[in-house]
Amino acid sequence: MEKFYITTPIYYASGKLHIGHSYSTVAADTAARYKRMRGYDVMFLTGSDEHGQKVEEKAREAGVTPQQYVDDVVSGFKELWQLLNISYDRFIRTTDDYHVESVKKIFKQLYDSGDIYKGRYEGLYCTPCEAFWSETQLVDGKCPDCGREVKKATEEAYFFRLSAYAGRLLAYYDSHPEFIQPVARKNEMVNNFIKPGLEDLCVSRTSFQWGIPVDFDPGHVVYVWVDALTNYITALGYGNDRYGDYDKFWPADIHMVGKEIVRFHTIVWPAMLMALGLPLPKKVFGHGWLLLEGGKMSKSKGNVVDPHILCSRYGVDAIRYFLLREIPFGSDGVFSNEALIHRINADLANDLGNLLSRSTAMCDKYFGGEIPEQRAATAFDGELETLAKETKAAVEDHMESLEFSSALAKLWAFVSRTNKYIDETTPWALAKDESRRGELASVIYHLCESLRIIAVLLTPFMPSTGEAILSQLSADARDWDSAGDWGRLSGKGIQKSEPLFPRIDEAEELKALEALMGQREEKKAEIEGIAQIGIDDFTKVELRTARVAACEPVKKAKKLLKLTLDDGTAAPRTVVSGIAPWYRPEDLVDHTVIVVANLKPAVLCGVESNGMILAADNGENDVRVIFADGLNPGSKVR
Repeated sequence: MEKFYITTPIYYASGKLHIGHSYSTVAADTAARYKRMRGYDVMFLTGSDEHGQKVEEKAREAGVTPQQYVDDVVSGFKELWQLLNISYDRFIRTTDDYHVESVKKIFKQLYDSGDIYKGRYEGLYCTPCEAFWSETQLVDGKCPDCGREVKKATEEAYFFRLSAYAGRLLAYYDSHPEFIQPVARKNEMVNNFIKPGLEDLCVSRTSFQWGIPVDFDPGHVVYVWVDALTNYITALGYGNDRYGDYDKFWPADIHMVGKEIVRFHTIVWPAMLMALGLPLPKKVFGHGWLLLEGGKMSKSKGNVVDPHILCSRYGVDAIRYFLLREIPFGSDGVFSNEALIHRINADLANDLGNLLSRSTAMCDKYFGGEIPEQRAATAFDGELETLAKETKAAVEDHMESLEFSSALAKLWAFVSRTNKYIDETTPWALAKDESRRGELASVIYHLCESLRIIAVLLTPFMPSTGEAILSQLSADARDWDSAGDWGRLSGKGIQKSEPLFPRIDEAEELKALEALMGQREEKKAEIEGIAQIGIDDFTKVELRTARVAACEPVKKAKKLLKLTLDDGTAAPRTVVSGIAPWYRPEDLVDHTVIVVANLKPAVLCGVESNGMILAADNGENDVRVIFADGLNPGSKVR
């Protein structure tokens, strides 16, 4: 059995994922599903990159430990991948003990071989990107990747002799032209980074502690990108005993990454592998960005599109289809609500959904729901059968080149041709003439068999939709090869269902999306910069009074206090609050506070918090709890 190893980036656990992150993972999932259907033994790896200065800073701001901060973030990652029906085989966290073990060994091996040496770093550093830059690489004095400010950094550090591998990298690119895709990414790496001169890479930090320690030199932690890149082999068992898949799956067939991190994957990572004496991955594919209003989606820019909202309104498969169909993989593409709704209405509701509903309705009406056998052929049957075979071959060609949009375009050409077949054969007219019953049977069979083939070919892209269509047809032939054999559909009865993709009222839906995603222009409130909300939003917040029955510090958290509250119910309520810098536990006991009583529970430093107490920021680092002494516990605040 042939092997196939595909990876996505392990996403940095410094915040929530948005629809732009989903783009890469949905594409990798589609490729993995396709290979599984072709009979390959597939390893699909994804995960989370959890170390680094930015994570340490965000954890400090949240008043929790870095480990607890990333635990919470990673649970959101896994929830999103489950929502999007991502079929990964293995999820690695860079805080996993086996990965930490391997990274320490790899760092020591590179040090012992002379590829890593000790020195002093003086230069520029972008904390959000966890990237070092030279003055000449900056754009308008800022980070060329994210456009944010860089900081001068000076500290003792270890360096990897990246400069020594420039010639070997260029030679490898020339002898393996398929290594960097698309070709434009290769030209960028050569002209912008290697030819101007590679500098040795700083691979340890001493200015923060949240990282894998360099065990032979306390105080140093491994640079986050060295930590992250090695996941592709540590997840297979390299340098550890957790897994034993390295010899089976390495080298990777495809590293699928965003174009902003191609530099790390095609320069730093290959050079490290060369230094370790290991094979290089077969291909690094740097896809483009999903853009919004002319800019890259970015949490810091406030232009994030929430995939949870989109999936809840339109279904997971509709979002998967849009991401893969709208944008040629490798290029930048623009996300807009209008484009999304148009794709759903035109492609999914009108073309595919209408074909399925018309075909099954006619099968039910003319043959009592039983799929008829092929009998007398019409003049259009041969063309449809030929196109079905051609479509399978074309989809395969495009999938092997990661041309997801082109593969779907070919498949939709077959969908459109099948819809046209209905108009050409006019089954409603054939049904009126008993002598043409055989032709009618052939038409209905051809429609159902075409739908079966469409569903099989669609399954890697839209797994739930493919399965739904095949189930409605009671199809037994569902494997990939069956899509190339016309006539595999048995005469079983159809199982009619609700429309897969109801048509959307575009004008009304755009208004709803603007409200849900916060894209509507807000009128200025009385206080400048505060967005207005409606009474419906306000009434969702349940404010209640509660007496502080007990209070104690939360272990290992300098800012957190654990409050046990009497809120007028039979059971005590536990709330964790970041007010320790301003209040001692004894200052709060027996006071009455105001609690957001219907806030979703959250675990902070191992303590489940059920609510939030109200406090005011009085400026100059002066935070004050809003007391409501004199009111009975459980009183509603209006």
